Amino acid sequence: MTDAKVQEKAQEKAQEKAPEKVPVTVLTGYLGAGKTTLLNRILSEPHGKKYAVIVNEFGEIGIDNDLVVGADEEVFEMNNGCICCTVRGDLVRILDGLMRRKGKFDAIIVETTGLADPAPVAQTFFIDENVGRRTKLDAVVTVADARWLNDRLKDAPEAKNQIAFADVILINKTDLVSPEQLEEVEARIRGINPYAKLHKTERANIPLDAVLGRNAFDLDRILDLEPAFLEGDDHHHDHDHGHDHDHGHDHDHHRQDHGHKDHGHTHTHSHGGLKHYHDEEMQSISLQSDKPLDPDKFFPWVQDLVQKEGPNILRCKGILNFKGDGQRFVFQGVHMILDGDHQRPWTKDEKRLSRLVFIGRNLPGKKIIEGFESCVA
Repeated sequence: MTDAKVQEKAQEKAQEKAPEKVPVTVLTGYLGAGKTTLLNRILSEPHGKKYAVIVNEFGEIGIDNDLVVGADEEVFEMNNGCICCTVRGDLVRILDGLMRRKGKFDAIIVETTGLADPAPVAQTFFIDENVGRRTKLDAVVTVADARWLNDRLKDAPEAKNQIAFADVILINKTDLVSPEQLEEVEARIRGINPYAKLHKTERANIPLDAVLGRNAFDLDRILDLEPAFLEGDDHHHDHDHGHDHDHGHDHDHHRQDHGHKDHGHTHTHSHGGLKHYHDEEMQSISLQSDKPLDPDKFFPWVQDLVQKEGPNILRCKGILNFKGDGQRFVFQGVHMILDGDHQRPWTKDEKRLSRLVFIGRNLPGKKIIEGFESCVA
């Protein structure tokens, strides 16, 4: 056997031995939205899966005690084989303890308090090496109360963060509002986060595979999840202010700056009879270039941007075409933490576009657009 063959076999064996990472879903939503209802369903239904649910305080969020068949310190065993444990201290310690327990979990769900920003929880999976080796962040799921969300968006910054940060949003309690009110709530949500997958539910009644196993943080699946994210048209955005500019440079950009803070108010306009909202505080900024980017310009720019604006940048993600690079580079970020890698070679019939999205609070849109333009090779 040749050396190359031996090396190939050794790599195959190593891959076989590498343990599959346990997916972790971060579940968030403002007080009373219906998170507990969803969690009780996960912990009680005979779905045949073994989930570990991490909650802030077992008693406080109202997990049904009748479901508990045994308890071991902070860990409560449910009668359908799932477990529920409380975070009284460090999330990393709890995750470490779960991974040492006998029997594998199909997934872990981390419930945040109704007043919590999901970002610090999400960052744990990027920062801690041990956690990252054995688990992977799957998605951030937000449960929103159809009846009260509009009020919460006015008086609770946390509620807005939870919407902006989400990959999947359940508009819950739809039976308590009229069709017109529901349309209004959906438009408000889209004004803050045009990219999340929306589900309308009553009593958080939804197939679990619609909220679990989404792979939203998997760099290899950015395209699968958001094919429209890479297409030139942004018709799936609820407010599209894209426009081409010719600056006299040898490059062409299509941009949308969703949210214009300088107006100082929320305004609506109509496309095809549907309401569309701009949220003046929270924006999504979409950038595109059909010219290759210079990595020596792009990386210093984006790193400087997240260092300065990181607290306000909730999420960013993109697919990049670098000059002289035959492979697509995909990246994502949470606040000041960036993660990126080559994904696969560009195909012959594929248009080589770079596309980025930033979602955040009070973002300097003009500065971001100009900085991105300066990265063109």
